[in-house]
Amino acid sequence: MKKKYVIGIIVISLLIILATVIFWPPKFSLNKNETLELDYGTKYQEPGFKVTKFGRDYTKDVKIENQIKNKLGTYSIIYKVKINGITYKKIRKIKVVDHEKPTITLTGQSNITICPLSEYQEEGYKATDNYDGDITDKVKVTQKENIITYTVKDSSGNETKITRKIVKEDKNAPQITLKGSSTQTIYLGASWKEPGYSATDNCNGDITNNVKISGTVNTNKLGTYKITYTVNDSSGNTASKERTVKVISKSTSTTSNQKGVIYLTFDDGPKEGTTNVILDILKEENVPATFFVTNNGPDSLIKRAYNEGHTIALHTASHNYATVYSSVTNYYNDLLSVQNRVKRITGQESKIIRFPGGSSNTVSKKYSKGIMSTLTKDVLNKGYRYYDWNIDSDDAGGATSSSKVYNNVIKSLSKNRANMVLMHDIKNQTKDAIRNIIKYGKQNGYTFAKITMSTPMIVHSVNN
Repeated sequence: MKKKYVIGIIVISLLIILATVIFWPPKFSLNKNETLELDYGTKYQEPGFKVTKFGRDYTKDVKIENQIKNKLGTYSIIYKVKINGITYKKIRKIKVVDHEKPTITLTGQSNITICPLSEYQEEGYKATDNYDGDITDKVKVTQKENIITYTVKDSSGNETKITRKIVKEDKNAPQITLKGSSTQTIYLGASWKEPGYSATDNCNGDITNNVKISGTVNTNKLGTYKITYTVNDSSGNTASKERTVKVISKSTSTTSNQKGVIYLTFDDGPKEGTTNVILDILKEENVPATFFVTNNGPDSLIKRAYNEGHTIALHTASHNYATVYSSVTNYYNDLLSVQNRVKRITGQESKIIRFPGGSSNTVSKKYSKGIMSTLTKDVLNKGYRYYDWNIDSDDAGGATSSSKVYNNVIKSLSKNRANMVLMHDIKNQTKDAIRNIIKYGKQNGYTFAKITMSTPMIVHSVNN
């Protein structure tokens, strides 16, 4: 009996030991902490673990269940291992957190200069967060003296502050705009009338009434006069502009050094086949000339004439009398068109002009009575110089041959004056006559010159 009792005790002890061996839980060892923080938007990286039981390593048998979501909160990483038919597990807590500060972006500059008497008008801003998205409506704006502070917090309490500095000062000078040309020309004895001006300032607006004018024009004395316009804004910035007024004689008489000078002038070009040939001859003979151009013909011929030292003057864009002389406005529109062409090609603004038909034309009466009386004065006031002629080759009329063109020119030449010769570089008879005209001039003691802004004007009597 006692023996059976002992055997029973032994069996029970063995069973207890066996049960202990079977059901004794394994040891889970987690690297780092059992609770970890994970920055929002960052991929979870397993720091490692180890599972052992009674010295045996079961790590390779572990299966991991990741419950982390892309959202702030606390999630679980579950480690499971099955030993002897029994499943054991261990949990690691993962807190997805947001430590990233929001971003504030300012519209415009962070340092802004405004006028001294004005108030800053908010240009705008935007706030974004890596988790909350657009949080512009959460931005708080405060201002202390000249510093504006923009503050915003995201849902995790991360805070961002930026500032904008407002500087009240005005370093910009006003702007003075002269009406009419900055260079005016009037006849001796005429009355000088101020064309007008305006002045504006970035802070003060229209300050035309503050402009001070210095300088006088003596229209009874030939000469060049300066009118100076000066204005100050409320911050003490100063601007000035100058207008040049030239008082000239309307007389067509020439000075002694103009006697015996021939001005070869060509209207209506350029034209391929004639202008280029005339340029060849002028170059070979080393003679300067003046070309009153239109909007016709190739740019290259105007460029060549300019590069070879000839004067590029303005005739007309369209040469359509009905257009050009229908009104003063239309005349200037036409003139501006050909002027812009010349400037585009040569880089220089020409102010030397010849009226279509000359200043004495009567065809303009058909379209606008008295327009030539107005234009001949107004162009001078705008700084232009206009030139008619005192020798007509008649190549646009009855001189249909080179011999007629030649004879019309040489029979009218005079050593007692300047000789302003009207020709047209679009005419074949002119192309064929020009070399002989030049040779005659040289053989008979004449000199050749091109028109410049200082050349005395040869003008006709106005008939309209």
